[in-house]
Amino acid sequence: MEKWNVLFIGAGRMAEAVISGIVKKQPEEIGTITAANRSDLERLQFLQDKYGITVTTDWLRAVKEQQMIILAAPPKAHDSLLKAVRPFLTNQVVVTVAAGIDPAYMEGRLPEGTPVCWVMPNTAAQVGMSMTTHTYGAHIRPEHKPYIEAVLEAIGPAEEMSAEQVHHMTAITGSAPAFIYYMAQALEEAAVSYDVTGEQARRLVSTMMQGAARMLSEGKSPEALMEEVASPGGSTAEGLHVLETYEVDKMIRQAVDAVNRHAAQGGKS
Repeated sequence: MEKWNVLFIGAGRMAEAVISGIVKKQPEEIGTITAANRSDLERLQFLQDKYGITVTTDWLRAVKEQQMIILAAPPKAHDSLLKAVRPFLTNQVVVTVAAGIDPAYMEGRLPEGTPVCWVMPNTAAQVGMSMTTHTYGAHIRPEHKPYIEAVLEAIGPAEEMSAEQVHHMTAITGSAPAFIYYMAQALEEAAVSYDVTGEQARRLVSTMMQGAARMLSEGKSPEALMEEVASPGGSTAEGLHVLETYEVDKMIRQAVDAVNRHAAQGGKS
């Protein structure tokens, strides 16, 4: 199988997370990896030193040597970015990892027939555990998919969905890890208040969360698992009552809706 060269336009946290996953797994479908930004030479040097990839600030010149271009810039940069790259495309597959930038948005700004894909990973890509949603544009052909799938498999499990579903899942799979970290921070602070060290608190909370996630992955519902922990009239039930009193479930739904509303507008110029 021919190897594809991949260019990342944008060298921030998400680009690094995906690059890290690819470098660790080294899929046979992927050749050289190049990261580009306009001016942050220190950041590019860091990525080159850490991952052994190629870097450049002249990404327009680099486009012609690539088979896949991954846009890892902020959503609001995409309108100008897509217009800038348009004259240099010769049937490369264009992928974005930006919230709100669906295939229709890209196809409307790129040459007719350009194959595009919208991928929504999360930062757990750097440890091979991103839960990534993705959707293909109208011009993706069967021969393109093994290369896109090679990138996806390098960063964790992936789920193909409609563009509308990817929009709606942005908060659930893309942003919700931050909600989990918010909860972890609160639990760590509570633990430290009872005179354990910060290191102990991190170990206790992270290991507890790993176990809870494993229990969920075994197939039982959250409700059933809560019932296993919380005996009627017991201490855990008292804690759950506080969460219910403050309607934390509604707060979470509001946070999800806020993410999705913002993401849906993020790429609009």
